[in-house]
Amino acid sequence: MERRSRLVFVSDFVLSFMWVCSGILVRLIVFKIIGFSHTHLAEIIKLSFSIANMFLFAFLAKISRGAYNPLPVLVDAITGDFRNFFLCVGFRVPAQVVGFIVGVKLVISTIPEVGRGPRLNVDILRGALTEGLLTFVVVSISLGLTTTKIRKSFFMKTWISSLSKLTLHILGSNLTGGCMNPVSVMAWTYVRGDHITKEHIFVYWVAPIKATILAVWTFKLLVRRIKTGSKSKSD
Repeated sequence: MERRSRLVFVSDFVLSFMWVCSGILVRLIVFKIIGFSHTHLAEIIKLSFSIANMFLFAFLAKISRGAYNPLPVLVDAITGDFRNFFLCVGFRVPAQVVGFIVGVKLVISTIPEVGRGPRLNVDILRGALTEGLLTFVVVSISLGLTTTKIRKSFFMKTWISSLSKLTLHILGSNLTGGCMNPVSVMAWTYVRGDHITKEHIFVYWVAPIKATILAVWTFKLLVRRIKTGSKSKSD
């Protein structure tokens, strides 16, 4: 295995571990250190910290080529060759899983009051539809950004991506947690001991993965039609 690939796996592990800790740290800063109660002002400040946090991780992901979410990695694997797909499923996703589990265990052991992670508050069908729809939208936005002039601007691309993710997270938070990250949910459920359930598998794994594949196929179809239309007009 190439040294470059091994570094990517390490980056996946480190970024996944850091992502868990950073999310808890944002809440601690807003509600414990600064001392805000759960008001609208506190939520706005929390969102501001969350956006800054996403900018930080976007920068870290750019320089390390790592990831803390398997869905963008899966997108690259689907659009790439079999080797990319094999590395994604066989190495990168497991590295993220281990990173998240280590991070969650550390957080719970040091700060028990942080809670036990996202939970499904609706039935399996509505939960799967919710996570699937949220994932489809966020993947479609990410793919769309790669075809515009914005892709050359790190700030604008990260700004639009961060706002869309936070908006979708808020919309789905009371239903499924609005996670759009199967590995993150798996870490929390693994620590709770309920990771091998049909609710977890269908809502947080099957639905997002199918939505990701559907978003990639839809994007390819639309891009192909746009290119075909532009060619016919030029002719």
